[in-house]
Amino acid sequence: MGLAERLGQARIEAPGPTRALEDHSGSEQVQEYAELKHEVQTYLMDSMGTELYSGGIDHARLERLVFEAIQSVLVKNPRPLSGGDRARVVQEVIDDVLGNGPLEPLLRDPDVTEIMVNRFDTIYMEKFGKIYPTSLRFSSEKQLRQTIDRIVSRVGRRVDEASPMVDARLPDGSRVNAVVPPIAVDGASITIRKFAHDALTSSDLITMGTLTRASVDFLRACVRGKLNILISGGTGSGKTTTLNVLSSFIPSDERIITIEDAAELQLPQPHVMRLESRPANVEGVGLVTVRDLVRNSLRMRPDRIIVGEVRDAAALDMLQAMNTGHEGSLSTVHANTPRDALARVETMALMAGMDLPLTVLREQVTNALDVIVHQARLRDGTRHVTQIAEIVGMDGNTVLMQDLFAFEFNKNPGNGPLGRLVATGITPQFTERLGDRGVEIPVELFKA
Repeated sequence: MGLAERLGQARIEAPGPTRALEDHSGSEQVQEYAELKHEVQTYLMDSMGTELYSGGIDHARLERLVFEAIQSVLVKNPRPLSGGDRARVVQEVIDDVLGNGPLEPLLRDPDVTEIMVNRFDTIYMEKFGKIYPTSLRFSSEKQLRQTIDRIVSRVGRRVDEASPMVDARLPDGSRVNAVVPPIAVDGASITIRKFAHDALTSSDLITMGTLTRASVDFLRACVRGKLNILISGGTGSGKTTTLNVLSSFIPSDERIITIEDAAELQLPQPHVMRLESRPANVEGVGLVTVRDLVRNSLRMRPDRIIVGEVRDAAALDMLQAMNTGHEGSLSTVHANTPRDALARVETMALMAGMDLPLTVLREQVTNALDVIVHQARLRDGTRHVTQIAEIVGMDGNTVLMQDLFAFEFNKNPGNGPLGRLVATGITPQFTERLGDRGVEIPVELFKA
């Protein structure tokens, strides 16, 4: 039986919004525990050398060696040690060697959605939409830097003084951002946006209140009918999760190409090509941008192109792809409202350096995009789609939009949900186009 089975999966609970995790820092017991752990790690380094952190040692062997190291340390320097403390030392040393150190308990906890390391001795987490401090900490700045290096090296990236910012991902797809000195004044910092091991489904989003059954049926019809959809929202609003759910509606017989800065999408279809951008190497060469990948994807015979997030001149290439027969594309963009999303796409398209008149550019945007899904994180920490809007055309120099679904706030929510997404009573203008493609939308979905 392995260590996990003997101990069970330890979970860190957030008992309430005002109470932090239990903190024993400063006690003599914790000081002795830290000294024991350090002695065990030193013993292993002396006996194993560089093999310890080479990545070539398996879990079972390391567990056995740590138990033996504890026995040797206690023989030389006897001290009382309970069975629980002994097992805790083993788990933490294994986490340090094979995993991500003190972050491992948070990564194992399915309720933790975000991990924020402000510096080596200050770690916060997000749980149920709220942020809590934790008593976890790295032993030193050096240990934190080793953990960051281990994470980014797995995906072929680096972070140092010459390149002090990096985006990476964990093996499970969780998004990682790290910054180090000199731009991080108080020491290295890391932020991890966790992804569920099992991708959320449309039923999950309905259960959580992010979407309603009517809006899911509508969006499923839009995806199957090959409409171009843009998902907008602020940081942490759940755009990528919604993009993943909408992408799952794509028929399994279509060829899908995903383009991301860090590969996060988890699509169930069998015919998926995943492309990931790449930063320049130490010599300053080898840069592959999202824009490069979008242009290259057009030569890969895609039925669908999914861009994880548009944040630069790739917006122009995406618009051109949507306007040249690559229908049914999906992407996300940071914006506060659907109208702001259009303005951001325009601005990013202009970053490509093309001297396009604003009217021509807006016509491209209008012809390319069909639906904008806007998502927000509300004050109670829950994430909801708050608007689903149709782009209907232009009036002079203004893009015309109409809300098909809008979020209706409860006047007296109490302990219940703040509101829900409801139909506005407007029937979209593209229903006939969907009908020509064999996709019917019941008009009952749009009744207010």
